[in-house]
Amino acid sequence: MDDIRGDRQVRTADWGWFLAWLLVGACGGIGLAALLTVGAAFLVLAAVAAVLLLRRGPRRAAVGAVSGLALPLFYLAYLNRGGPGEVCRAVAGGQTCTEEYTPVPFLVAGALLLAAGLVIHVRTGRRARTGPVPRT
Repeated sequence: MDDIRGDRQVRTADWGWFLAWLLVGACGGIGLAALLTVGAAFLVLAAVAAVLLLRRGPRRAAVGAVSGLALPLFYLAYLNRGGPGEVCRAVAGGQTCTEEYTPVPFLVAGALLLAAGLVIHVRTGRRARTGPVPRT
């Protein structure tokens, strides 16, 4: 029974490290997207967090940063949800119009990055628990 509980705690800790790296990736993605404004601050924050996580946690959890890059892409897809084209919205005293992109490329790229990070994390976690696969 203790072996099962210990294995569950290891898996939970692995997902905790993955989520921490996911936040680092999201911070880095926001930094790249907003490089001309506040992006530099986000990139510095992501770099400092990455150094701390590399020193403390398992390195294989760093793949969470790949999934973290999906979060800014999902946000961009949400911001462009009315596109493509010119989208007008009512505001106090009239209306405002903006040009929006199609959200599909942002959504697809985000889904691919999120799925890739999750799949790689699950596969490396299984390999770490069971040991390397012997070659035939």
